[in-house]
Amino acid sequence: MSRLSMSRLIRAICLIAPLVGCTSQTSQTCAPGLGPPVAIFTLFLGKAIPGRDDLTDKEWQSFLDVTVTANLPNGYTVFDANGGWMNPATHRTIREGTKVLLVALPEVPESLAAINRIRTAYQVRFQQQLVGMTVEHACGEF
Repeated sequence: MSRLSMSRLIRAICLIAPLVGCTSQTSQTCAPGLGPPVAIFTLFLGKAIPGRDDLTDKEWQSFLDVTVTANLPNGYTVFDANGGWMNPATHRTIREGTKVLLVALPEVPESLAAINRIRTAYQVRFQQQLVGMTVEHACGEF
């Protein structure tokens, strides 16, 4: 999906789902009882590694223990998924197993810094071109 199409899709979703807190602002006011503003980060971590077999369970567990938990000590959620993307050089669709990391964090600069440390570490350690990320703004409490 092109960036323009993705942008239009996101705007359309935001227009029909204002109660979810979808806004272009990074700060919002939450109604009493809904908890404080949070940023919900979703990271898409591809398991295909150039020049070798896919990410192993042992490698993933080590990455969780050493990098993810160290940066997100209050918790996170991970689930398995399957993804696809178009290789810009070959214009072929690449399909691969994916780990999805989901976490709700306070809307403070330190939260984005923690997420970026995880993204960068995964890219470097597992030779990834990128780690996809989306951010939603909501109200939440744990």
